[in-house]
Amino acid sequence: QVQLVESGGGLVQAGGSLRLSCAASGSIFRINAMAWYRQAPGKQRELVAAITTGESTDYLDSVKGRFAISRDNAKNTVYLEMNSLQPEDTAVYYCNVVAASTWFSGTNVYWGQGTQVTVSS
Repeated sequence: QVQLVESGGGLVQAGGSLRLSCAASGSIFRINAMAWYRQAPGKQRELVAAITTGESTDYLDSVKGRFAISRDNAKNTVYLEMNSLQPEDTAVYYCNVVAASTWFSGTNVYWGQGTQVTVSS
């Protein structure tokens, strides 16, 4: 099993910045893609940013140029740097990791517990 612990959420004024972190621990043989999703009240969960093992990245159109995803493979950690935050970025942000626990097992998808990001106007 893989456990994900997120940190870095909070309350910030519009135009401010936050950095989210998500550390994976437990039985980890290999981590493939890592990503951040978010879910605002009354809305569906959406993919915000993703990063592959080769560090190719992809972003939700509305966050391009403002958010940056990165990963530290030595620490099994993924980050989301969020700049120029806007009230519409307010949501619970979830870490998502695709990982294998052993060399012979398939991959599973793991989710963090979520961290609240609130942007005031």
